[in-house]
Amino acid sequence: MPIEVHHLANSRSHRILWLLEELGLPYTVVRYERDPQTQLAPPELKKIHPLGKSPVIRDGDLLLAESGAIVEYMLQHHGYGRLVPPVGTDDHVRYLHWLHFAEGSAMLILVLKLYLGRLGDAAAPLAPRVDGQIADHLAYMETSLAGHDWFAGDDFTAADIMMSFPVEAAFRRGGLEHFPNLARFLKAVQTRPAYRRALDKGGPYIYDRQND
Repeated sequence: MPIEVHHLANSRSHRILWLLEELGLPYTVVRYERDPQTQLAPPELKKIHPLGKSPVIRDGDLLLAESGAIVEYMLQHHGYGRLVPPVGTDDHVRYLHWLHFAEGSAMLILVLKLYLGRLGDAAAPLAPRVDGQIADHLAYMETSLAGHDWFAGDDFTAADIMMSFPVEAAFRRGGLEHFPNLARFLKAVQTRPAYRRALDKGGPYIYDRQND
């Protein structure tokens, strides 16, 4: 039975479609559109997950949310060693770091910036600190790519799939002209055939030209 992906337009769930394409696994897409005024997920998603989250996958009797958890589950149960460096290597340690850095650190501050942008002048006291944190994160990410193509080392891994979204979000926020390694990374991921196939199946993705 194909894996079922509950996919919200213009969201992080694009990464799950991309992962499935990289692994060559059969899947079906249940697509949800954002409210045109609020840009929030539709209430129909709460019928699938109590928090109305996306992505959500259904694999047999299993229903699972959270991008990082889905990636780990898919690789453990369907990856057969693909897209993960060998356990015990330095690359595997880096892989684990960036796999979880994507949501645990990078997206946290970028989402905070997004919400502050909707507060207008009320956000002024906090904005410099948030901007400074974003700059620090981007510099750290930029440095990590010096000397090799991918976040975990010389080979493409699922950590790169997870990291694609914060890099795309940073591009949308202000460009990457001061971060050539991140710009190179972004071009490399967006031209991967599996990335493009995921776009074909999931529908237009504003971050392909880069939105939250």
